[in-house]
Amino acid sequence: METPELTHRQAQLLGYIVKEHIRTAAPVASRLLVDYYNLDVSPATVRNEMARLEELGYLSQPHTSAGRVPTETGFRYFVERLMEEQTLPLAEQRRIAHQFYQARDHVDEWLPLAASVLASATRSAALVTPPLAVTASFRHIELLSTHGRAVLLVLVLEGGAVRQQALVLPEYLPQNTLSDIADRLNQLFSGLNAGAIHHRLAELASLERDFAQLVLGLMVEAKELPSEAVYRHGLSQLLQEPEFAEGEERSQGLIQVLEEQNLLQAVIADALSPALGIGGMRILIGGEGRWDSLRACSVILTRYGVANYATGALGVVGPVRMAYGRAISVLRFVSDVLSELTYATFSPGERDLTAPHFPGDFEEQV
Repeated sequence: METPELTHRQAQLLGYIVKEHIRTAAPVASRLLVDYYNLDVSPATVRNEMARLEELGYLSQPHTSAGRVPTETGFRYFVERLMEEQTLPLAEQRRIAHQFYQARDHVDEWLPLAASVLASATRSAALVTPPLAVTASFRHIELLSTHGRAVLLVLVLEGGAVRQQALVLPEYLPQNTLSDIADRLNQLFSGLNAGAIHHRLAELASLERDFAQLVLGLMVEAKELPSEAVYRHGLSQLLQEPEFAEGEERSQGLIQVLEEQNLLQAVIADALSPALGIGGMRILIGGEGRWDSLRACSVILTRYGVANYATGALGVVGPVRMAYGRAISVLRFVSDVLSELTYATFSPGERDLTAPHFPGDFEEQV
């Protein structure tokens, strides 16, 4: 359904109302708009325009004597047509870049740090997923004899991901035999994805094929995002916002969004769609009729990483009256930093970096 076109005055008033509601979390009255924005029209004229915006579905009136608040349609119109592009202040860029620069050699610290930075900078709840290979590719396998017939299979994928599986063989195999099998698989499978490996199974001896089948199983699992791999931060501070502090149903819906794995995975899948592109923004306002638990929330998601190689998602969850411009500018900057880190650490290309090239060359100024 197409949204009705607005006159210049109606669009201007809608923009003011959205900004004031974001700032105050309260209904916006006509007198406030006239006084605060020095409008050259009377409050009666503004009330008439607000009534028209309500008829068109952009505003609602919680109480007869109250002002108006934007609807989901009103927020969507604001985000798509009225919101001004914001750039994160330079001092804040430097501070965030410095934090990541200090953690550049510790991959396990990037994602918790990103979630913490996003939550703090946007006063929202944040979520971040690790960069996953678009297609898992084989790099190296080791078969280690541990005790008797017990063997540890260690699979290393392109991009650095490691998968392990403990096995108990039907009969004992010495380490030199296991090493020979591993060398054979490394020689045949280096750089191949699961499909290509499957086509080469006929070249293997029976025992080699058994280990290759285990490798294929691990590679398929590697393409799936484990539920515990989503880093979250900031839920407690978000629950203090008026929308959630005053309504148990809304707060329970928010908690469900962040804690229910199936729902969270479905929401994140939107951001991980290749069609979005690295750095593109996906903005969900009030669930958009798809997720009932998101009725009181807005979610902004973006992708980071190396296109066609390894990508992850990051996003913020907040009330529908979220400060969208601010949140988008923070997300875009953190996405750029994580993309640089991912490129420098995991990319198979020829670029040789001893330190990530953070936006603005901040590593040279910290």
